[in-house]
Amino acid sequence: MKKILTLLAIAGLFSLQSCTVTDNGPVVDNTISQVFEVTTSFNSSNNYSKLITFNYPIYSSDVVLVYRLSGTTSQGGDIWKLLPETHYFSDGTLDFGYDQDYTTRDVNVFMIGNDLQSVSTDFRLNQVLRVVIVPGGYATSINKNSFEAVMSTLKLNETQIQKIQM
Repeated sequence: MKKILTLLAIAGLFSLQSCTVTDNGPVVDNTISQVFEVTTSFNSSNNYSKLITFNYPIYSSDVVLVYRLSGTTSQGGDIWKLLPETHYFSDGTLDFGYDQDYTTRDVNVFMIGNDLQSVSTDFRLNQVLRVVIVPGGYATSINKNSFEAVMSTLKLNETQIQKIQM
């Protein structure tokens, strides 16, 4: 009887050792990776903020990134800056900035600063924002500072950006 139990134990060990797991990194499900583009203005009537509601709730593990179109390159390409974005006076004190917070249902983009009414209209009116929903498992492995890198990693292209009229 001891020989049969020993034989079964050895067979069990071999069957368990044959199982291997390889980690090829996180899997991206492009059905939940989305990009929205919104043009909005920040002024006293909207309390220098814009609430963007998602069409459906996102997962609590997802990450929402917001980029602001801050200019163009000499070759005509767009320059996207990740929020939060802060602008300082020449003496190093805060002039104004943009920030955001999000829930599973929306993202709120807002300006910060002491005298937002005095901020140039170039920074307040007709601001183009891109909101990217990144699956939670992928959020730590991408270069969030580069909008182009995020789009490439998520295998998204310009034609997949949904433009929202507010």
